[in-house]
This record gives sequence, structure tokens and C-alpha cells, in this order.
Amino acid sequence: MEARSWAPRRWLCLPGVMLLACISLFSCLLASSEAKVYSRCELARALQDFGLDGYRGYSLADWICLAYFASGFNTAAVDHEADGSTNNGIFQISSRKWCRNLNPGTPNLCKMYCFDLLNPNLKDTVICAMKIAQEPQGLGSWEAWRHHCQGKDLSDWVDGCDY
Repeated sequence: MEARSWAPRRWLCLPGVMLLACISLFSCLLASSEAKVYSRCELARALQDFGLDGYRGYSLADWICLAYFASGFNTAAVDHEADGSTNNGIFQISSRKWCRNLNPGTPNLCKMYCFDLLNPNLKDTVICAMKIAQEPQGLGSWEAWRHHCQGKDLSDWVDGCDY
């Protein structure tokens, strides 16, 4: 008799798990359906409007170069790492430290969910990127910036852009 009472409880949990899985999948599809791939100058204007030119001593060209090598200017870019973490959005911000995925045990220094970084609006992304830039490494926190942008003439990244 006890085995019969246990089985229905097990089945009652399954719809809840399925619902959670469906909601997660739907939110991922929704985020990717709103994806935006910026042009170089369009992104320069947007980041200029958010005040990134000169922020913490970094030029607008630094930010544009970073965005290109991190994501190809794609707001919906998500890179899955072997440890289960993700790099998210146009600046590929890591869930290891800066945003929250489904793992509640990790730091969330930007105090936002990682899917918030996939928004074409860029507001949450810029807020989080500014927090990262305040770290002692600054933009050096991004491997893409260190390898492709640091110490180079970046004037071509904003050349010809009207911002």
C-alpha cells in the first residue's frame, strides 16, 4: 500500500519539472528571437550614448574592438564552457562571477540573470561591463581584449562613424 501512495507523488513532481524545463526553453528561444547583430558604427553610437567613451580611461574604440572579438557584435551570443558556465551577450560576460544562470551557488556580482545580457537594448550589458571595467584588470578582464585590442591602434574601429 505504501508503494502505491509513493508513485502518484512521483508523477506529480514530473509535470512541475517539465513545466520548468519548458519555461526555460521558451525564455531561451525568446531571447534568441530578439537577437541583434549591431553594425560597427551602430554599436559605437549606442555605447557612446551609454557613456562608455572614456569610461575608466578606455576609448570607445576599445569597447568596439572588445565587442567584435568577443561576440561579433551579436547580443545573443552564448558560449558554453566545459565547466558548465556560459559567456553571455555582446561582451561575453561570464556566469562564473558576473551573472546567474540556473546555478544559484555562483557569485552574481552584476546582480542579474545571464539572459538579461542577451537583450538588444544593451542597458543591462553596459551596466555589468562597467562593473567589470572597475576591477583592477579593467578591460584586461576579457581575454579577447588582451589578445586583439590592448596596446594596438584602434582608431579604425570608430573611423567614419558619426556618433
